[in-house]
Amino acid sequence: MAAATDPDDTSGVGASRLNRLARAKSPYLLQHAGNPVDWYEWGEEAFARARAEGKAIFLSIGYSTCHWCHVMARESFEDEDTAALLNRHFVAVKVDREERPDVDRVYMSFVQATTGSGGWPLSVWLTPDLKPFYGGTYFPPESRYGLHSFRTVLEQLADLWAKDRQRLEATGTAVMAQLQRASARRPVPAGTLEASVLDQGFEELRASFEPGYGGFGGAPKFPRPVTLNFLLRYHARTGAREALSMSLFTLRKMAEGGMHDHLGGGFHRYSVDGQWHVPHFEKMLYDQAQLACAYLDACQITQEPFFAEVARGTLTYVLRDLRGEQGQFHSAEDADSPLPGHPAEHAEGAFYLWQWDEVTAALGAESAAVFCAHFGVEPGGNVAHDPHGEFRRKNVLRVRQGLEETGRRCQRPVEEVQRVLEGATATLLAVRSGRPRPHLDDKALAGWNGLMVSALARAAQVLGDTAFLDAAVRAVAFCESHLYDPARRRLLRCYRGGEAAIDGYAEDYAFLIQGLLDLYETAFDPHYLAWAADLQATQNARFADDGGGFYSTAGDDPSILLRLRDDHDGAEPAANSVSALNLLRLSEVTGRREDRVLAGRTLGSVAGLLARQPSAMPQMLVALEFALAAPRQVVIAGRPGAEDTQAMLRAVHVGFVPNKVLLLADGGPAQAALASGLEFLRGLGRLEGKATAYLCENHACQLPTTDPEVLRSRLQAGAPGASGAGAGG
Repeated sequence: MAAATDPDDTSGVGASRLNRLARAKSPYLLQHAGNPVDWYEWGEEAFARARAEGKAIFLSIGYSTCHWCHVMARESFEDEDTAALLNRHFVAVKVDREERPDVDRVYMSFVQATTGSGGWPLSVWLTPDLKPFYGGTYFPPESRYGLHSFRTVLEQLADLWAKDRQRLEATGTAVMAQLQRASARRPVPAGTLEASVLDQGFEELRASFEPGYGGFGGAPKFPRPVTLNFLLRYHARTGAREALSMSLFTLRKMAEGGMHDHLGGGFHRYSVDGQWHVPHFEKMLYDQAQLACAYLDACQITQEPFFAEVARGTLTYVLRDLRGEQGQFHSAEDADSPLPGHPAEHAEGAFYLWQWDEVTAALGAESAAVFCAHFGVEPGGNVAHDPHGEFRRKNVLRVRQGLEETGRRCQRPVEEVQRVLEGATATLLAVRSGRPRPHLDDKALAGWNGLMVSALARAAQVLGDTAFLDAAVRAVAFCESHLYDPARRRLLRCYRGGEAAIDGYAEDYAFLIQGLLDLYETAFDPHYLAWAADLQATQNARFADDGGGFYSTAGDDPSILLRLRDDHDGAEPAANSVSALNLLRLSEVTGRREDRVLAGRTLGSVAGLLARQPSAMPQMLVALEFALAAPRQVVIAGRPGAEDTQAMLRAVHVGFVPNKVLLLADGGPAQAALASGLEFLRGLGRLEGKATAYLCENHACQLPTTDPEVLRSRLQAGAPGASGAGAGG
């Protein structure tokens, strides 16, 4: 990929060659600022030209860390002849899907409906009034992989537009009408949702579980943390050992595989094979946040250091490599990176791959023998399936065998093997740090920062590390000062280069509200609860669907032809799934019945889908499980920061206790504020001057205790599978 690692660096391109995208803030758009294509950003300037000249629009959607987006750019958008053809016949528009998920959802829906698949780069041809009539994803420069060449498609569509424009326009109108009908829904009362839906979701996931290496389905394998969220809570609800074993096995295999960065921490996007071995090397902020939470859950359930170490390593990577100077978190690191010594040439995974002789030179023969045995490094490379010849003599680090087997093979004690591996890992990380880094997409998205706040808050609870809490507090402060317009009480979607832009979408509100609720249960600053409630009121006003739940967009942009809902939990959870749980949690901490009613209507809006295919929305199943349970309020009456209060909080966080809310009764204004909605809190206080715990259900509390061990026992009492929870992993 010829684009500079720094998207703002256009020094190698003459000013006369820069197109309109040079004015953009998006790293993805800036990567295309030097293309000979006459690109426009999504907006009226492009639409007006298409109308005035009677031209169709070519819409290209991607993101800055997308490997195949880079490939198509190099092959087609940087090619003078292809660009001339595109410029002559079409108005070319480039969109960053991470900045504008509203545009992406509309046209991805079209491509998926007409081709049966989707992905990025997304390539769609539109009428001047923005109705799609043809689309696909990646098109090669010559016909191959069963795909027509991009130039052939351009020529044929240009000819069709010139000769039969009315038919193409009619096609666009008909397709949009079909998509409108498909997006309509008939909500079902939430009361029809029963625990049997949870059982059905578990059965569907069990049927798709892959027992060899974990995960659900075959290659390519995606982590999809929402699935693990549901299964771990289903186990806590029912005691189903298989739900636990599937989850722990998957988490172990992912952490052992090449999808996990064994040197620097964190996880790549997905595995192209079924063994979690060869990854697609980009690293996304939302993956790190969600996977860290899954490993923290596993740590609470099993008490095994392994899961804590993976979570800690993942968050350490984020704090080291994805955190901005103002405490915000950047979006992603690229799959591609410059080849050492050849900065103009990029290759996927170049930053992460190792040759046998590189490892030996860095570590010395003895340490290298241990390291290579443990991580499966081979002289000829360890990638068996390499159809494009990208990994010749290269190795993707993965745990090929455990410490004991490595010790036997290398004839060394396990303790020595562990010391060698720790030293070797540090050495190779230092060597790797000297390589050209992958491109960093340094925009901050409100929703993704919210997901990371949740992960950091949870890590502070489970791991007891105040550095994670400090990072979460700082990130929220950034969001409030840079991604929030207090005059309009609205979130802004993205921030980069000193500027915030684009009104936030439903997912931004949902993910940040979740982060605020998690941060309150860690820092106990009532401001976080107040801001969460305020954001929820704005979300309700701007995004509510009359049939229950929320649209993804506010419906105030005429260029967005479909007002869609996000009703699938994929790489990111759906806004509706997170919102349903947010509303349920808010109802427990504010006492507002209307929040629980809205949560019920949100669940009811997808009841039909859950009845047909509950595994499509595992995170919504988490919300349903919370709604069906009797959520517990854990109230700690104590002084913030006092050791006896901290001991009580450690007792709360040591085990896995879903379906609870945690409140601090400080005896001061914060408690009074909470008690304005929860009357029962007024009379709760410390006993004999000691931090005191109250375990309450439906606002009725058990006898209080000043003993952290008694609190821990009460929280775990009656939890299915509470004893021996580490088995089956």
